[in-house]
Amino acid sequence: QASRLVELPYSSFDEENDDDTAEQDPGVWYPDPPKLSPFSHCVRYLAFLWNLLFLLLGLLTLAVGVWGLLAKSPLPGGERGVPLSSDPMLLFVLAGLGASSVSLAGCLGAFRASPCLLRFFLGAVLAFGGLEVLGGLLLLLARRRLRDALRDLLLLCLLRYQEDPDLQFLVDEVQRSLQCCGLESYRDWESNPYFNCSAPGVQACGVPASCCQDPLENGSVPNAQCGYGVLGLGAAAAGAVVHTGGCGAALGVWLRGQAGAIAAGATALVLVEAVGALLALKVLGDI
Repeated sequence: QASRLVELPYSSFDEENDDDTAEQDPGVWYPDPPKLSPFSHCVRYLAFLWNLLFLLLGLLTLAVGVWGLLAKSPLPGGERGVPLSSDPMLLFVLAGLGASSVSLAGCLGAFRASPCLLRFFLGAVLAFGGLEVLGGLLLLLARRRLRDALRDLLLLCLLRYQEDPDLQFLVDEVQRSLQCCGLESYRDWESNPYFNCSAPGVQACGVPASCCQDPLENGSVPNAQCGYGVLGLGAAAAGAVVHTGGCGAALGVWLRGQAGAIAAGATALVLVEAVGALLALKVLGDI
């Protein structure tokens, strides 16, 4: 019994001593976090703010897309005129969702010093950059096919002018800003079922008001009926009312004139992504 009385305190003390040793050994169980330099702290804060900015922009784009889809949602019991898969506002939703998700990963990765989130952010940025470079190469190598695809798209916009408010707004802005009408000429509006001369409505044998040379007609409010009946006139009489030239050639000239601005915008986008990737690499290297 005496030996047991001696051994018990000794073993209890030994176990407590081992526990204290384990708790006091930070090199094994709880390693000290690496000490960051002031420059590393600044880089981490800059990476967080950088991604926070693009997170807000992505959420704004997502909100615009959702608002556009809800604004065109059908009434109860009605039918939607435009399929959801072909709605242009869906591009805003997808772009906003992708940008906000990647930027959120970058924000949390920089704030929490999470290697997993930072690696996901870097992978997504590299994937987007690769897709942009691939898209640019396709634009250079397949210019003729893209020109034909753009032509088909413009023709589809003419056919679905009244069915989709987004396409209607886009066509009106193009015709008004480029001072053109139709694809090849103002006669292309005959392919539209509402402007065709055999149509039963009041728009028959007409063109949209955005084709008119003077839609205000010396007034303060645009005349929506300024293009009615133009398709029934001769070329000279129609030329005095509307722009007779097509938008296909005018849009091609405009795109060639904006080639420098488009290249500068693409370069700026690549630089923005490169800066975000470099910041994330620096933070990942400091962890």
